[in-house]
Amino acid sequence: MTIDEVYKIGYISKTHGLKGEVTIIPEDLDMEMAEIKTIYIDLKQQLVPHFIERYSDNRIDKIFIKFEDINSPEKAQALKGCSLYLPKTQRQKSGRGEFYDDEVLNFEVEDKNLGFLGKIKGILQSGPNRLLIIDHLPKEILIPLNGPFVKHINKDR
Repeated sequence: MTIDEVYKIGYISKTHGLKGEVTIIPEDLDMEMAEIKTIYIDLKQQLVPHFIERYSDNRIDKIFIKFEDINSPEKAQALKGCSLYLPKTQRQKSGRGEFYDDEVLNFEVEDKNLGFLGKIKGILQSGPNRLLIIDHLPKEILIPLNGPFVKHINKDR
């Protein structure tokens, strides 16, 4: 599994308890854990699959997970700070007019009056606002991702 085939769902913030459980801070607070059996953990730039033994998501902002073969606080401590990923094939399809940040990378951006501006290099979250980072050599352009600035996104083209 490569980094291009997965999307980030959160990270391990700390250990929990004495049996090897960890505390997960999810990126999406509405994430449904019931269907997830395997999570890929980024260990030294390698995506390593870990199988979920059990989980508890009764908190609003964190999830407690017990992975198979992680049976001590010391083993769990080694995972602290690691990012967690799932295959993009498991991600819910985005709705009409919506998209995931990684879906629009390298999209070409055109202005009605100026024409081609560049390609999307990334998306920056600045408080409640999302900004497109456009590679406009030799500079970057930031465009707010809302109403009057972005009129249309064509994911098919």
